[in-house]
Amino acid sequence: MQGPSRRPLRERLITRLAHAAFLLLRPMTLGARAAVIDGDERVLLIKHTYVQGWHLPGGGVAVGETCEEAARREVAEEANVALEAPLALHGLFLNARVSRRDHVAVYVARRFRVLGERAPDHEIAAARFFARDALPSDVGRGTRERLDEIFGRAPPAAIW
Repeated sequence: MQGPSRRPLRERLITRLAHAAFLLLRPMTLGARAAVIDGDERVLLIKHTYVQGWHLPGGGVAVGETCEEAARREVAEEANVALEAPLALHGLFLNARVSRRDHVAVYVARRFRVLGERAPDHEIAAARFFARDALPSDVGRGTRERLDEIFGRAPPAAIW
């Protein structure tokens, strides 16, 4: 069994290759994620096929796209959820565990519409809502910390 900080070799290699390509093409990477929270304080989480654990939906910001537009697009693609109101920026975080050049904007969305169940595919294994006090045991560390901040259980941080 692997320890919590030891990722599988395949995952580490994919991450390193992806970031090597990013460094060649872009000196800084920028991502956007959204904490989508329903009226019962349940949080939308995504399980990818290529990385362990549950995470906030999100991904890279494309050229010519705002961070908020990226967060909206990623939530729609990864969870089949349409965000219906302006998003509240929770914070901008340096994700030094991935790269000293990687930054992630995190938004909070409370008004949305579920367009239908998200079928698993080559990228997304599952998309589900979880009660904030009953998150899966394998929620990513950064996701857990952002949720603790959003729900007032921890002070805001600058590092993912």
